[in-house]
Amino acid sequence: MRYPNGKTYKKGEIKKRKTPSDISISSANRGMDLENDINESNDYYREKNIALIYKRPTPINIVKVDYSKGARITDAYFEKQSTTDYNGVYKGKYIDFEAKNTKSKTSFPLANITSHQIDHLKRVNEQGGIAFFIIGFETLNEIYLLDSSFVIYFYENGDRKSIPYEVFQKEGVLIKQGYHPRLYYIDAVEEKYFSK
Repeated sequence: MRYPNGKTYKKGEIKKRKTPSDISISSANRGMDLENDINESNDYYREKNIALIYKRPTPINIVKVDYSKGARITDAYFEKQSTTDYNGVYKGKYIDFEAKNTKSKTSFPLANITSHQIDHLKRVNEQGGIAFFIIGFETLNEIYLLDSSFVIYFYENGDRKSIPYEVFQKEGVLIKQGYHPRLYYIDAVEEKYFSK
């Protein structure tokens, strides 16, 4: 007997079909896609003319290209350190932010942040822009917006090597997750910076 896919039935080859209860959706896997979720949300916000936010490209210098199979970069290096992941405009205000994940349930490690990112965000604040971090707690399946001033304080204070989870609960804004957009982070921006 042949099936529609052309394969022949062999005795003992029938596989049990997985049921929805057999398939587990890991919240950690969702956390791995924080950048994709932000990118999809940015597409939504641009389509709806709500905000104009883009992922900032990492500047690279191409050294060697292999043209034998199309144009394939075989050697390149980063020209300079990038600043933050995203920037753009919302309601006439410049927005600049970095997105990071952590598997920790109790804190966000500051080792994930570089000094040039801190310097850049301080300059954004000095110029009157809005600077923040979007931090995903993968194992908790929670994503927070935290103003850059808190991250800068913990980074420069030096007493701790991480920001406690309680700071995100108290000072941050929990970002609602959905389908379209994936992350309602502009709602969190509105709540934090425009609802006063």
